[in-house]
Amino acid sequence: MTGLLVGAVFGAVFVVVNAQSPLNALTVNLLRVAACLAAASVVAMWFVAARRQHTGGGGTRPNMFGRGYLIVVAAEALLLFGGLRVLAAWGLPAQANVAWVAFVVGVHFLALAPIWKDRGIAVPGAALTLLGVAGLLLAPTGAVAWVPLVSGVLSGVALLTGAVAFGWRNVTARTADHQVAA
Repeated sequence: MTGLLVGAVFGAVFVVVNAQSPLNALTVNLLRVAACLAAASVVAMWFVAARRQHTGGGGTRPNMFGRGYLIVVAAEALLLFGGLRVLAAWGLPAQANVAWVAFVVGVHFLALAPIWKDRGIAVPGAALTLLGVAGLLLAPTGAVAWVPLVSGVLSGVALLTGAVAFGWRNVTARTADHQVAA
């Protein structure tokens, strides 16, 4: 559940930071409130799962932060910061940065899916990768103002949707397991 919590927080940040013009003020505010509520729901589910684990309702978890994870995160950091410098050197507009971030984060999920043996994270990974590519394609065009929506807001929505869905599945599955055991 900790990974879902991190994904929800970053998803909310993607939405809150990137919901802006050309969207109207009402849409911007609704998106921001919905993103914060979705992240808060994942936090609540995290507490439920943590309490259940503490009281003996959860099983043992494999170490998710081993060598493979560390290699992927190191590569992600290099690609992220190196890529931002390359985009600036190419003279792309600042809006391209969110597209690059979405692309790199998406690829990071795709790389972690086989390491963690969790195909579920490949879905938001593919979504973020594609949204990042779409934003990079839009950045040098007249549609550059839409890059934060396409690569930022929609990436945040993908992360939040995945976090809420997997969190709900996790909490309800544990509830069902707990009721069967009782």
